[in-house]
Amino acid sequence: MNYRQLGNTELNISELSFGTWGIGGQWGTTNDDEALGALDRAMDKGVNFFDTADVYGNGHSEQLLARATKGKETSIHIATKFCRAGDIHDLENYSMQRVMEYCENSLRRLNRDRIDLYQIHCPPMEILQNGRVFEALEKLKEQGKICYYGVSVETVEEGLYCLDHTNASSLQVIFNIFRQKPLEILFPKAYEKGVGILARVPLASGLLTGKFNEDATFEADDHRNFNRDGQEFNVGETFAGLEFNKGVELSSQLDWLTEGRDSMSRAALKWILEHKEISSVIPGFKNVRQVEDNLQAVDTKGFSAGEKEKIEKFYRDEVQDFIRGGY
Repeated sequence: MNYRQLGNTELNISELSFGTWGIGGQWGTTNDDEALGALDRAMDKGVNFFDTADVYGNGHSEQLLARATKGKETSIHIATKFCRAGDIHDLENYSMQRVMEYCENSLRRLNRDRIDLYQIHCPPMEILQNGRVFEALEKLKEQGKICYYGVSVETVEEGLYCLDHTNASSLQVIFNIFRQKPLEILFPKAYEKGVGILARVPLASGLLTGKFNEDATFEADDHRNFNRDGQEFNVGETFAGLEFNKGVELSSQLDWLTEGRDSMSRAALKWILEHKEISSVIPGFKNVRQVEDNLQAVDTKGFSAGEKEKIEKFYRDEVQDFIRGGY
């Protein structure tokens, strides 16, 4: 495993880490024993960073992380998120009292004294511009409840605002072969300012595994079923903002990625890792097999300059006009 510094923080995190939305809920059937086994395998392979949120299974993924990392609190870093358990448009949801409550609840579920990275969970732009939530986060930092704070954003514009007007240590963004817009302005500026980048939805909710066809179905409680068109939350979080059938069509044009790389998913993750601005890429998982498969991306063959140009052209000519979700 290779490690990268998270921006200008003192955290050195595994360049391929894992998000825990899948083991918490909204990705279909889950199994706690399989999830715990997968977390153990990831840590055995050198993963020292996990991303979660208080709304993933109503705190269940945080509780699973507490069980899996017991006794490893100083060596395994955890990032969690807050605000979506309330009304994300209500300013009171970001008051000192409310943010403290969110933080204390996560600390209790994680069974930790402090949170390594505390992130606002995709707040609206008007909340970022108001600034009240950042005052609360600075106070939590002073109190030692959190080490650093960051923002999970939905749009490049939100990310740029955070870079210009806040002391956030990291940005979590949707970034993959289908979502390349952050490369234009956001990533260079974040890198210049020493702000870490966490790449989420790296496999476009499974589209970039190359395993789906147009007849694919998903369980009722899987967001790939109930949020295909943004019915419940930002459409960009599901299939990277692509309409499903269009996403399947586009993924079929990427078969060439597997040449010398074994699988499309490993290739897609490797492409992300080859960007110096990325602190860590955080694919999801449900079981040991998925953890092991994703981890092989670290040693997968890289991309030539010509291949990178081909991927950029593919995005520009075939993909970007079909993206929904604000990017």
